[in-house]
Amino acid sequence: MTRDLPDLAPLIDHALLDPLQGAEAIHRCCDEARHYGFAGVCVASRWVAEARRRLPIEAQGRGTTPRLISVVGFPFGAVPSAVKRAEAEAAADAGADELDVVPDFGALVDGNSTAVLDELAAICELGPAVKVILEAGRLEPEPLALLVEISIDAGARFLKTGSGFGPPVTIDQVKHLQELARGRAGVKASGGIAALEQALELVEAGASRLGTSRGVALMQALRT
Repeated sequence: MTRDLPDLAPLIDHALLDPLQGAEAIHRCCDEARHYGFAGVCVASRWVAEARRRLPIEAQGRGTTPRLISVVGFPFGAVPSAVKRAEAEAAADAGADELDVVPDFGALVDGNSTAVLDELAAICELGPAVKVILEAGRLEPEPLALLVEISIDAGARFLKTGSGFGPPVTIDQVKHLQELARGRAGVKASGGIAALEQALELVEAGASRLGTSRGVALMQALRT
């Protein structure tokens, strides 16, 4: 590999979303993120308060503490809007800096774009930066383009390629979302990011965040 290598650490959202992990794993994930200087730590809403204690908010502003990210409606988004809003509000109250939100795909499929917009807008109004999980590998081009517009209109800061429960992210997905966003939102690549070369190609394609549980392995590969 002869090209100049970017510093991946500030782009990585270090994810721990395995439901069979407990507080010890959350602590380890937070410590790894601080050690490597990752952009964020991404956890289930149930663990936000625990992760916030491990990532003290008073250290922020000095470039030492990763952002604390909570997923909302994860992984399928198939819960009532009031429940999703309550989860988002609880995560924000517990100290989440960002929310990775799964939208109402059922409403999207049924053509009820107003319901999708209203749900996302209500969550965006809470304050933490919102990334909308688009499942770009599964949606057809027309509903994907519509969901991008809805997400941006609602106030989302990032478009996230997928939850990781669908097909792995591809270079083409990132490029396509970049084209659809037209500079109005960042793109977070997520799903099956395991190899250094793959991560570098996603960044070159336009991803400004990488969601992965393999951040430590990527950094070790980058430094060898």
